[in-house]
Amino acid sequence: MTKKSNKSDASFLIQGSILAVASIISRIVGLLYRVPLTATIGKTGNDYYGTAYEIYNIILLISSYSIPLAVSKLVSARVSNQKFKDAYKVLCSALVFAIITGGLASCIVFFGAEFFTGVCLKTPLAAIALKVLAPTLFIVAILGVIRGFFQGLGTMIPSAISQVIEQIINAIVSVVAANLLFSYGKKVGAVLGDKNNYAAAFGAAGGTLGTLTGAVFALVFLIFIFFAYKKVFKKLIQKDKSKENEGFYTIFSLLIMTCIPVLLSTTVYNISSIIDQGIFKNISVIQGYDKKQISEFWGVFTGQYKVLINVPISIASALAASTVPSLTSAYYSGDQERVKKQIIMGDRFIMIVAFPCAIGMAVLASPIMQLLFRDNDSTSALMLIVGSCSIVFYSISTLSNAILQGIDKLSVPVFNAVIALVAHLFVLILLLCVFRLNIFAVIGANAFYALLMCYLNGKAVKKYSNVKYDIGLIFVKPFIAAAIMGFFVYLSYRLIYAILCLNMSNSIANAIGCIVAIIVGGIIYFAALLLVKGIDDAILAKIPGGKFISKIAYSLHLLR
Repeated sequence: MTKKSNKSDASFLIQGSILAVASIISRIVGLLYRVPLTATIGKTGNDYYGTAYEIYNIILLISSYSIPLAVSKLVSARVSNQKFKDAYKVLCSALVFAIITGGLASCIVFFGAEFFTGVCLKTPLAAIALKVLAPTLFIVAILGVIRGFFQGLGTMIPSAISQVIEQIINAIVSVVAANLLFSYGKKVGAVLGDKNNYAAAFGAAGGTLGTLTGAVFALVFLIFIFFAYKKVFKKLIQKDKSKENEGFYTIFSLLIMTCIPVLLSTTVYNISSIIDQGIFKNISVIQGYDKKQISEFWGVFTGQYKVLINVPISIASALAASTVPSLTSAYYSGDQERVKKQIIMGDRFIMIVAFPCAIGMAVLASPIMQLLFRDNDSTSALMLIVGSCSIVFYSISTLSNAILQGIDKLSVPVFNAVIALVAHLFVLILLLCVFRLNIFAVIGANAFYALLMCYLNGKAVKKYSNVKYDIGLIFVKPFIAAAIMGFFVYLSYRLIYAILCLNMSNSIANAIGCIVAIIVGGIIYFAALLLVKGIDDAILAKIPGGKFISKIAYSLHLLR
């Protein structure tokens, strides 16, 4: 392997790590602000908030979610061939595309809010929050183009910083606006004779106002960075001596043709969530469940369970975003060995993170729910225990989706997602109607969907890349290390909680026990991973801060 390809491999994982760290910070900030938000709007408010977001996410997927990946792929392919003029044309074409699709999506959501929330999902008051979200679709479309452009140039830093800025602003505005609008909603509800539901609905709208504000701030930041970088890029364009340049029509066509498979794949891949909600709520009503109970079940699912499991899954999404430009560059240069190496490195990195997160959340399910959401309900904790396996399945399937897109097999994830979606719906209806598992049917069907995607995508990756997976190294060793960690996490939490409960309140004892157990778990997991040889200095050297960790591991004789 050449020095250039080694450097590219290191850069790929470092860039992925940067975006992963930013995603973790963003998710943690997102998790933390949901605590006071949930305390303000309650489980019913979470249902309205989640319903608005499900619709927003689906329209976002259809209108502009595929843009960053498509732009990064097209820009990367041209930059690797020193065609900077064509790379700039990709940016301009993508901006036109984003303005059209983002503008149309915003109008559809704003004017169709009552239909989507009331007729389709039986949650009419969620229309207030959805209307606030509508302009965000336009902002996010343009935001995605600029993020995709920088990712295509091989840097994740602008995207990473903008994500953190977006989430911090989102958190601050969401909490403040939710409190203000919750109080306003009470007054409206008092006049209309439904104080609690209107308060929750307006509070949820305050939460979505934070999303809009955060996106605006992130866009302003990226525009500033873009104009600062424009001088450098102009010099690169001047050095571009390529005789044959692509026209805007050709690039626009390529952009659409690249977007469509990614769009279909991501839409099918994510549409299950909104379909789940429609099926769950309608069947639950038929089965005689109380509407308030249905709303609270879905509120816990979308506002607590999904928020928690999405924190580790975001790492897979971040690494997936960084994988596409690197794999595209390696694939088009014909470096098959580098393609295989990057696939294996990506899978190893994801599994090292996913397994401990899944086992840790299962072991500390009840303490985490109590700590973050003051939720002592055993059903909420059981939801997290049952669904924790989804962290592993969604992490693998998200990464494999991006790998297939990176090696130019754009249609394969689409067909796989359609097959998985049909099977998922069959399982969901079976679990709801025959076994009457209620909200656990949704959790089980989601896990099944992600698992089937893992299998189908995994077969396709092996077929088209000829990569050979070391099952023991990639999957078994991280699982063993995570299982050891899980045992000590549970033991340390129980021991600390039992001791502290003698002199402190249960909530304080639970908080301290949780924090200490997580710290102990991190140390135990890293040591166990080194002992079972699940990680080596080669991987450590290619992640931020890895060399320092290697020195500590060598000094403790954990690496040889």
